[in-house]
Amino acid sequence: MEGHRDDVVSNRPRKVYSDDQLAIEIPETAHQISSDSWFQVGFVLTTGINSAYVLGYSGAVMVPLGWVGGVVGLILATAISLYANALIAYLHEFGGKRHIRYRDLAGFIYGPKAYKLTWVLQYINLFMINVGYVILAGQALKAIYVLFRDDNEMKLPYFIAIAGFACGLFAICIPHLSALRIWLGFSTFFSLVYIVVAFSLSLRDGIRAPPRDYGIPGSNINKVFTTIGACASLVFAFNTGMLPEIQATVKQPVVGNMMKALYFQFTVGVVPLYAVAFMGYWAYGNETSAYLLSSVSGPVWVKTFANISAFLQTVIALHIFASPMYEYLDTKYGIKGSPLALKNLSFRVVVRGGYLTVTTLLAAALPFIGDFMSLTGAISTFPLTFILANHMYLVAKRNKLSSLQKSWHWLNVVFFGFMSVAAAVAALRLIAVDSKNYSIFADV
Repeated sequence: MEGHRDDVVSNRPRKVYSDDQLAIEIPETAHQISSDSWFQVGFVLTTGINSAYVLGYSGAVMVPLGWVGGVVGLILATAISLYANALIAYLHEFGGKRHIRYRDLAGFIYGPKAYKLTWVLQYINLFMINVGYVILAGQALKAIYVLFRDDNEMKLPYFIAIAGFACGLFAICIPHLSALRIWLGFSTFFSLVYIVVAFSLSLRDGIRAPPRDYGIPGSNINKVFTTIGACASLVFAFNTGMLPEIQATVKQPVVGNMMKALYFQFTVGVVPLYAVAFMGYWAYGNETSAYLLSSVSGPVWVKTFANISAFLQTVIALHIFASPMYEYLDTKYGIKGSPLALKNLSFRVVVRGGYLTVTTLLAAALPFIGDFMSLTGAISTFPLTFILANHMYLVAKRNKLSSLQKSWHWLNVVFFGFMSVAAAVAALRLIAVDSKNYSIFADV
């Protein structure tokens, strides 16, 4: 076990001292550690949940669940996501080591098999999220094109390719997560633009529109599968799948500051998401599109500005979720020093450019954003954020937990395990149905 821990952490660990003067071992990494305030980390988290994905929750969550299921589901998802993320945050310095990667924490608690499995699950999660971001960015660009030339000459896959190229350029220019800094400010501004526009134009359309149908569409069997898929989209909305990596950037005391960031995310941060999801569904009912800005009517220049903002914010948000992959590769190949050094720059061009090329190719081939949200929630968000979080906490704190607390965590493990399997089946069915209705590289 000790041999494995040495491999998992680093060959050259160093020690830092927390506020209570206990030595905490921290692994070697090519990226910055303990440099950001809780407020900056809170904005990183808020950027994730208020990315352009919020423009899809009216269609992906509210339509399959209806008013009661959608409202109750979003509130419950908020509460259980805060709880699960808090469990992970409290384990960040477990055992006298700073666990700056999700797989490091799982490997320290369980051993090498869990380390590898967690690594696979996490990168599936982040890769699928990034595929969705490229699809969203492409949809935003296509929406701009349609506003001025609705001739159908430019297809969605073309815009997805343009979006992927833009994401690649940004990834090359920004060396690590902490370097976002000012870009988080731009991200917040862009988010406010498309959120305010989507909310305002939906409100205006809703006031003018005739009564809407809020019934859950589809046959009984389809309703079952879409409802389960929507539950996976609910948890997808709030969970990053990379909390230890984000927590690694926060200043000491890392647990206290991370909790402040989480409270910020799940209070102030969720308000825009709620506002857009509820208003979009109220305005258009079960006819709400998968990309809300495609449903709204209003001045062309306003919708253009909103779509440009959605595109630019998506480029920034994708970089956050790609950062764990970049950190691993930069550390493995010793990419340190000036970001402009020829070796470092060429490495980013080849490696990050290659990663985003593959991401963009899959996004263009299967541009079904709602299905990706469901599948990602099922196969990786449920296991990582709920099953693994509860079980790791149970194992790590087993001598300090009461029988009731242990039963509670086991209940969560079993329940979310069942939900994960059910949601995966539902999501795969949705993808199979859509794949029959649309060809590869479809213009949806």
